[in-house]
Amino acid sequence: MPSAAASGCELEAGARPLKTVRFAWRAFGLWRLRAPLDFSRNLEAPGDVCSRGDQGAAQYIIQPIALPPRERSRSMADVSTPEEDALFTPRGHVSLVTAIPLALQHVLAAFAAIVTPAIIVASVCGFSAAEEARIIQAALVLSAVDTLLQQFPLFGRIGSGLPIVMGASFTFVPAFQAIGVEMGFEAVLGAQLVGGLLVVVFGLAFRRLRFLFPPVVMGTVIFVIGLSLCPVAVKSMAGGQGSAGFGDLSNWIVAIATFVVTFAVGNYARGTLKLGGILLGILSGFVIAALMGMVDLSGVGTAAWFALPTILPYKIVFDPAACAMIGVVSIVNVVQVMGELSAVSSAGLDREATDAELSGGMVATGAVGAVAALFGTIPTVTYGQNVGIIAENKVVNRVVFTIAALVLLAGGLLPKFAALLTSIPQPVIGGATIGVFATIGMNGVVMFAREGLSGRDCTLMGLAVAFGVGIEQSVGALAGAGFPAWVNTVFGTSSIAVATVVAVILNLVLPREEKASE
Repeated sequence: MPSAAASGCELEAGARPLKTVRFAWRAFGLWRLRAPLDFSRNLEAPGDVCSRGDQGAAQYIIQPIALPPRERSRSMADVSTPEEDALFTPRGHVSLVTAIPLALQHVLAAFAAIVTPAIIVASVCGFSAAEEARIIQAALVLSAVDTLLQQFPLFGRIGSGLPIVMGASFTFVPAFQAIGVEMGFEAVLGAQLVGGLLVVVFGLAFRRLRFLFPPVVMGTVIFVIGLSLCPVAVKSMAGGQGSAGFGDLSNWIVAIATFVVTFAVGNYARGTLKLGGILLGILSGFVIAALMGMVDLSGVGTAAWFALPTILPYKIVFDPAACAMIGVVSIVNVVQVMGELSAVSSAGLDREATDAELSGGMVATGAVGAVAALFGTIPTVTYGQNVGIIAENKVVNRVVFTIAALVLLAGGLLPKFAALLTSIPQPVIGGATIGVFATIGMNGVVMFAREGLSGRDCTLMGLAVAFGVGIEQSVGALAGAGFPAWVNTVFGTSSIAVATVVAVILNLVLPREEKASE
């Protein structure tokens, strides 16, 4: 297409030729004019000036582009000091006074989710109180180790180098329950060890498999992750599923109050105060819950002051069927890791995650999962609620995440501290994280819409979401005659697993549309 200079159009003295009219794709398929006229560059050489004439109209290059760089709005708009600016870069000097509150909100958002899978597995396997405390303690320690590896990759290859918080994975819980009841916890650990090593191999070979996961696939997976987390937040707001007072009005009063504080601070506060909206929401909710008699601190008094995790507390048994089941679940788990690492890179760093970052993140997750088997606890995974916090406040400085990891480590080594954190009522956690989970889903929309949504992309995303959410919501849909038990365990309870498989397959089989030439 001819340029403005080639068209013969002349402009008044002092004006610059117009180079581009930019459009950016917005959520759910709305083209929106981002900057009507871009005067950032001249088409002609510097110093060339022309005056308006009648030789013809200027020609503009209209092109779909990636979403514009992160704006200094909301969290960043009121931040101007160099130290506070450093919060929005992975490396930079940040004082402890600034970093600790931001780290604590990550810990508080993740803590309950770290200990809950361990509690569920311990209950199913009939653990004593001491054994339950041991599996929780090891889960906290290894969550801290994995988080540190993600900030500071070992040998430059074990870890992603991305701002992320890791914690015990819920993905494994259904499979662990099935294996634990039939074969015992020893078979769970053997299968977990094999699954962790399989993930390491998958991570090392990721560059060869990268073509299976283009942005439209990863964006769809992230979107489904956000959808799947929203019911988790709502159940917590209602008091935690299975609790005696589930759905009580008192739970919703605390949850809504927490949400209002979190929302108000996050949208109306200024400077660094705005960045700590989730922490302030949790603290406010905790106080309200305490005044309503919903906080139980009895566990703090009975907990020990210091304890080290135990290596090989149980015998490890390798059962082929258990190993096959956990192997499949491990790959599903690492796909979630891949999706959320991509989400945090997109939301916090305004770029796609590199192959090296994704590969290193998956290798670290697999290695820690294998080591977790030796300590008798749950494998780790990226935490969507923490990805959402990053998307909300844009804080990516690794000092913040290092402090969060050290707090988790302290929780694992200091049982009294862990007991204090676990005393936070579920409605408080739910009220503080419901908005965070919604943000994760929208990050998926941004990722797959960066270059516009073609009909092919809409088909892929729509079908993947429909199958994933539909099967998960239809309890027992994959548990009928003819289905092996592991199919329902892996796919019947996980919209993420189903959506990932469907998205990958459709990306391979759907015909590709030719891009229109400029």
